Amino acid sequence: MKSNVEQLAPSRVKITVEVPFSELESDFDAAYKALAGQVNVPGFRPGKAPAKLIEARVGRGSVLQQVVNDMIPARYSEALSENDINPLAQPEIEVTKIEDGDVVEFVAEVDVRPDFTVPEASSLTVEVPELATSDEDVDAELDNLRARFGTLSGVERAAAKGDFLSIDLAATVDGKPVEEATTEGLSYEVGSGTLLDGLEEAVQGLSAGESADFTTKLVAGEHAGEDATVTVKVNSVKERELPAADDDFAQMASEFDTLDELKEDLGKQVAERAEGTQAEAVRDAVLEALLEKVDFEAPEGVVDSEAHQQLHSLFGEAAHNDETINSVLEAQGTDRETFDKEVKEGAERSVRTQLVLDKAAEDAEIEVNQDELMQHIMFQAQRNGMDPNQFLQQIAQNNQVGAIYADVRRSKALAEIILAAKVTDTAGNDIDTEKYFGAAVDSEEDGASTDEASNDEASTDEASTDDE
Repeated sequence: MKSNVEQLAPSRVKITVEVPFSELESDFDAAYKALAGQVNVPGFRPGKAPAKLIEARVGRGSVLQQVVNDMIPARYSEALSENDINPLAQPEIEVTKIEDGDVVEFVAEVDVRPDFTVPEASSLTVEVPELATSDEDVDAELDNLRARFGTLSGVERAAAKGDFLSIDLAATVDGKPVEEATTEGLSYEVGSGTLLDGLEEAVQGLSAGESADFTTKLVAGEHAGEDATVTVKVNSVKERELPAADDDFAQMASEFDTLDELKEDLGKQVAERAEGTQAEAVRDAVLEALLEKVDFEAPEGVVDSEAHQQLHSLFGEAAHNDETINSVLEAQGTDRETFDKEVKEGAERSVRTQLVLDKAAEDAEIEVNQDELMQHIMFQAQRNGMDPNQFLQQIAQNNQVGAIYADVRRSKALAEIILAAKVTDTAGNDIDTEKYFGAAVDSEEDGASTDEASNDEASTDEASTDDE
């Protein structure tokens, strides 16, 4: 077998493969065996007819087609290995020559990683917001806890922010009722703004028994994207009464005996969340600085595939229905052109991130041991609320283990880059990134596993290129 590689673009190659018939003897044997089980030759049991009779029965062309179709995958893989090519997607393959008894030729075009250099991590300098918490943050956390133990009581006044209402909604489009947008006894918190555009303004100032009309765009159903007139009726108005912030509340709502102890613990929680937010800011800032220093064009075919996956993750089966997508986008105040542009930009960044971190992992010879891989899988199973064994079986059936391995490897590569970068906050203080990301880069010698919390903080986009 001979193979030749032609660079079509920085991220695309054409591989020409020639296979002499002298190397296809076993492929012909397999083809005759496969065809023997598909045709009936009088006087022979199924699968036992001689090759010449099978060929006479089905024709030489059918035999050649069977041989060529069966041999291409293995010869393509062999050509990739010979030429040290790592494809990013499925190839486009065309058989260009079949000279019976002499040679078979096919060409494969495929997207590959473009050639680029990952900059030294120590050259990256980023700044993130200062880590700061206040007594007000702790008080807000305490109020949130008190709200969980609050009680609702009816009031004889107009609805205001923070009140809980029982409402009826009735929608019409062009004067005709819309059943899917009509409901009774719906609970709604004034100020949440999470139901329908225009509802918030309509209910504020209404008392029990009063109604108001407003216009909104429906986001689902037969009339998605259309303007509807909605009548909202307030059945009741209730306000939430919070328990007093004292030692009795601390004993009721927590394991602590005093309010001071409870607030101290809430302060720790606030600080931990602030550190988590800063860790995310560090990760995002370093990754952005890294991408800015690497100049290459992402393979268009891989980007298009990633954009297609993102579209399906957002709309599911409706991803094939342009009318539904356009209606939903219109209801959200945007259009298809803007949406497609944003999806394409997001897909391109995702692909660029994967390629850069894959190259960084190769340069640093980063590997993922079995413990690290299994801990990450267990973490993902827990996050998805699934039994670990069931989750492992599912990803194995869907051939996703390689993609998960790649994601963990990219996370480790990014963590190493972060540890080597210079990171300061807006107050000029150096940030100890090892506190956030050190556990993600344990040495292989001691067999330590990736810390899942750190790994999750440093993780890249879930989507991965097809070569995984």
